[in-house]
Amino acid sequence: MTRTLVLGGARSGKSMYAQRAAEAAAAGGGQLVMIVTAEAGDDEMRGRIAHHRAARGPAWRTRETPLALTDALNELGETDIAVIDCLTLWVSNLMMKDADLDAETQNLTQAIRTHRGRLIIVSNEVGFGIVPENALARRFRDACGRLHQNLGAAADEVILVVAGQPLKIK
Repeated sequence: MTRTLVLGGARSGKSMYAQRAAEAAAAGGGQLVMIVTAEAGDDEMRGRIAHHRAARGPAWRTRETPLALTDALNELGETDIAVIDCLTLWVSNLMMKDADLDAETQNLTQAIRTHRGRLIIVSNEVGFGIVPENALARRFRDACGRLHQNLGAAADEVILVVAGQPLKIK
C-alpha cells in the first residue's frame, strides 16, 4: 500500500510520471486503473483525452468519474494499481455543481487514508502564481490548496514534477 501525490504545473509531465510509476508497480502484478475526472466539453479537451488514452494503451482500465471520485476510489480492489487524474479538474467540476468542497475534500482524504491498494494521485499545483483578481478564481485556488495540504499529509510520498523532472518532496 503506497499513496503518492504528484503535483506540477500544466504540461509539466506529471501525468506521464504517474502512468510510468503505476506501470512499474504493475510489473509485480495487479490491474492498472485510470480514474479520470475530465469531461470532453469541447474539441480541444476531446483531443487531450484521446491523446492520454492512446498513450496508456490496452493494459489500462479507464473509469470516467467527473464528480463521484470517493465512490470510484472505494470500489477499487486491493490489487488494483490506480491513478487518479486530475484533482484540479475534479475541484472545478464540483464548483460548477455548487458542491460542498470542504465535505468532498474530507471524504476523499478519508477514502485515500483507508485505501488498501497502490494509489497515485495527480493534481495541478495552482498556488505558485499571483493572487487571482476574481473571487471565483481565488476560491478555486484556495480549495485546491487545502485539498493538496490534506492529501500531502495523507500521502506516503509527494512528488513535484517540473519540466518533466520529478522532485521528491516527501
